[in-house]
Amino acid sequence: MDMKTSLLLLNMGGPNNLSEVKLFLNNMFNDKAIIGAPKFIRKMIAYYIVKSRLKEATKNYEAIGGKSPIVGFTKELVEVLKKELKIDVRYIMRYTPPNAREVLGEIKDFDRFYVVPLYPHFSSTTTKSSLDDLFENAKKLGISRDKFRVIEKYYDDKIYNKTVVQKIKEALGKDDASEFELVFSAHGLPQKIIDNGDPYMYQIKQNVFRARQELIAQNIFFYKTHLAYQSRLGPIEWIKPYLDEKLKKLKKPKVIIYPIAFLIDNSETKFELDIEYREIAKNLGFDDYRVAGAPNKDISKTIIRLVAI
Repeated sequence: MDMKTSLLLLNMGGPNNLSEVKLFLNNMFNDKAIIGAPKFIRKMIAYYIVKSRLKEATKNYEAIGGKSPIVGFTKELVEVLKKELKIDVRYIMRYTPPNAREVLGEIKDFDRFYVVPLYPHFSSTTTKSSLDDLFENAKKLGISRDKFRVIEKYYDDKIYNKTVVQKIKEALGKDDASEFELVFSAHGLPQKIIDNGDPYMYQIKQNVFRARQELIAQNIFFYKTHLAYQSRLGPIEWIKPYLDEKLKKLKKPKVIIYPIAFLIDNSETKFELDIEYREIAKNLGFDDYRVAGAPNKDISKTIIRLVAI
């Protein structure tokens, strides 16, 4: 009898429509990996954050089509992988449907599960949170942990970094790289999370180093390359340098932003980078501001290599 195998892609998720914006925010800020406070206090904090951000967040999603682009791009990736691997492929979202309980419930009798978080860098706030939720639900459904094979990180994978450079080249087009500065923009984290031992910042820096190596190997030389962090929230200190401050220090009036922390385009790339930071760049006098696309379905080559089914 053939072994029943499924490839599970884990991601943070995003609203499938405007009515899910509140659900998304509520689930995210109630995650103990995001707000490390006792449950009762965390619920209170989450309530006030969601209440203060809901209207603005809904307006932001309206500006990019009324839903998160992460959903459509993830579905495209699933279809590519199904075609290439000839096995069952599904995606699980951490904060919006379909969730781990729903997906695992449909395939609980399968023999093997390959798990690839759609985060190339390991962090307690992303990969660990998603895996903990997955295994908690697997246990409730009676699925043995031994059935799972997990790829926890792959920021240093050669095929992945070739894909990163390919997306940068697509943004550059036929223009001269030396006329542009390149900024690798990663989602920020509160500094205290890094101080507590989270490896995310180290892995981001290593990823940028390897992407730079690949650029050199392909004879692509930007005027300068940089690393910065976006998406900070609240009055506490986040990891630096902040992207808005980095943009102020660039020498060239032309810049390409590559979203190094994201495999799939989402509101942080399509709204925050492509709309909000574009406005900042315009006000700073940039002549040319470009945002490279995330790998999206092109990450399939890396995933196929990693799972080696």
